Formats: sequence, C-alpha cells, structure tokens
Amino acid sequence: MDGRLAAMLARHAGPGRIVWIGLRPERRAPMQAMEAAEIGPHGLLGDHARPGRRAVTLIQAEHLEAIRSLARAPEAGFADLRRNLAVAGLNLLALRGTDLRVGGAALRISGPCHPCSRMEEALGPGGHSALRGHGGVTAEVLAPGPLRLGDAVVPIEPDAPPAA
Repeated sequence: MDGRLAAMLARHAGPGRIVWIGLRPERRAPMQAMEAAEIGPHGLLGDHARPGRRAVTLIQAEHLEAIRSLARAPEAGFADLRRNLAVAGLNLLALRGTDLRVGGAALRISGPCHPCSRMEEALGPGGHSALRGHGGVTAEVLAPGPLRLGDAVVPIEPDAPPAA
C-alpha cells in the first residue's frame, strides 16, 4: 500500500463518543442501559459475553435510523440491537484491526458483528436483514478500564503508551 493511501486510511475526522452502554446479565436477558461500566479482562463486567475476539460489541449510532427504516420498526432502540456500546462520530467499520481507546480501556476491533436470529424477535419480520451491514463490530480487550456515557473513542497511535 502506498504511503498516501495508508495515511488516508488511518485518518479520521475526529474522535467518536459513547452514546449508549448496555449489559446483558445472562443469556437472552433484556439489555440494561447503563451510564457507566467497567471493561474487565474478558469483557464488560456484569455482561453475559464471549471472552476473546467477541468480548465487547459496538454499533455505529448513526446506523440506528437506517435499521429502523429498513426493519419498519420506528421505535427500535439500542437495547433491541443487543450490542454493548453505541458509538457516534467515528466510522467503526473502517477500524477493523485497529486499537481504540474507549474511555479508560483499550480494545482491538476484531471483525463484523453479524445479526442473529433474535433480530426477527426484536424488530419483527425482516429484522435480521435490516441489520445486515449495520450490525456493528466485535472487539477484544487489550486493557481493562472504566467507561461512561460521553467518553471519547479514539484510535490508538501505534507508538502511544498502553492504557494505565
């Protein structure tokens, strides 16, 4: 990849911010909206999650309107989509393989978060298809730490010091 392309791929207009935090205390349990949470070594503390590359799920906040429109579910909210964090102002899909500072924690975007069959239950017929391409991303934990609504979400420069 030439230097100009690499520079463009690494450049973002500005930081994102956390606009929603959700925890699932157990499998199939309703999401609980939180103002703050703690990311532990294996995911959000208090969340029924998969450790490893899918420890934390993030969704692009700007995609909610598209999902509502495509699913014909105008009342759908982030809790219905069952992702842990909604992030506004930063293109998450452009960050695969990138390390991010999320509040006081550090995550690595590991891949897309494909919709599950539960989206048909949550959003109605067509809910699964509505989320295709809009389901967000999965991330692995690099460094635990606290996070709150409004916290910045920023790519970590390769030479930046690790999270404290």
